[in-house]
Amino acid sequence: MNRHFDEVMEGLRAELLRMGGRAEAILEKSLSAFFDCDVNLAEEVAKDDIEIDRLEVTLDEHVLKALALQAPVAEELREVLAVKMIAVDLERVGDLARNVARCGLRRAAHSDPISLPAGLTTLARAAQLMLRRSLDAFSRTDADLARSVISDDDEVDTIQDEVVQTMVRALESADGSASQEVDIMMVAKHLERVADHATNIAEDVILVAEARNVKHEEKLAKSD
Repeated sequence: MNRHFDEVMEGLRAELLRMGGRAEAILEKSLSAFFDCDVNLAEEVAKDDIEIDRLEVTLDEHVLKALALQAPVAEELREVLAVKMIAVDLERVGDLARNVARCGLRRAAHSDPISLPAGLTTLARAAQLMLRRSLDAFSRTDADLARSVISDDDEVDTIQDEVVQTMVRALESADGSASQEVDIMMVAKHLERVADHATNIAEDVILVAEARNVKHEEKLAKSD
């Protein structure tokens, strides 16, 4: 890379990591809102999501400027495009956090919220950890750490399935609380999607580090 592009890329990376920090924070806030039935936190999440949207728009503008003025090639181009793709995933994490917060508002509105399955806490922490580690992998261009994030996705899927099955069984004997069971299943699905976005980020890190596209690698290998 030439020195000027190094400076441009450093700025893009800093912006993306700032956006990543906001995505981690909004996810934490939305989960606190849900688990603690905290209406104030849930309402703050909507404002935080708008801020993440603004950061994505700004980053888009800077990416387009870098593409137009710097004419990056090969490794440089992969880095710029990875920043753009990761920003999309982070924006979607913000949307998912907002969805969790909405479930939190509905949970808080119940005079007697039902107990949450233990697996939901495990799922929440696992999804948060995957997001944090994927961003760490990006900040260090660490392909090995990125691979470990990808390998954790199956475990998150398993935990999500267990939470959903627990709620399905609860629905069979639900007495006026069906909407609460459904909301818990929705939160589990939102967390599984957060893990998917963390996996996407990890895949982009590998693309930058090794010029290797591993998206859908396992599925495509089975189809050959």
